[in-house]
Amino acid sequence: MSLKDELIGLIEQTDLVVTELQVNQLIQYVELLNKWNKAYNLTSVRNPSDMLIKHIMDSLMVGKYLAGNSFIDVGTGPGLPGIPLAILYPEKQFTLLDSLGKRITFIRQVVFQLKLANVSPLLSRVEDHQPQQLFDGVLSRAFASLEDMITWCSHLIADEKGRFFALKGQYPEEELQHLPQGIILENSFQINVPELVGERHLIALKKSNNK
Repeated sequence: MSLKDELIGLIEQTDLVVTELQVNQLIQYVELLNKWNKAYNLTSVRNPSDMLIKHIMDSLMVGKYLAGNSFIDVGTGPGLPGIPLAILYPEKQFTLLDSLGKRITFIRQVVFQLKLANVSPLLSRVEDHQPQQLFDGVLSRAFASLEDMITWCSHLIADEKGRFFALKGQYPEEELQHLPQGIILENSFQINVPELVGERHLIALKKSNNK
């Protein structure tokens, strides 16, 4: 079975609406990731079929919960979840930030080859980035803890409508008990990723008005 057939089979197990062009772009991305991974070691997932489940579907399944139009994916690594989400939502803007040059070099190549007009790769440490316009949401898939995410990213989102979106495995009960002052849990979603072994949760946090 081709990678494309595999991806279509996974998508058919969800309520996602994905066009032929988007399927082709997602496959191109996996092929690039697989090719570059051999030299650049961008992900520990080596098998392209596993990448479809652990990277592509894992990223896409959180999309419907993301309110807003402009997002920054912090510690994006090889572009996760930012690249799959940018492919699925061409009307939304995604800034993909990482402090490692080889990852941003790879993302620039992906943006060029897939002609992604809504992705801005950014080589920076997250605490050093001072955006001209604040984002609607901060996305994080690989940050160590919710506390770190909030501490380092609080300056990136607006106080009123800005949200922190953290992709987690198991529900982070303990981390949620140690949120910094002025931050509250707005919502949490259990994410069902087709054929993925293990739990996935999306945690949505916001700044509370009564700090």
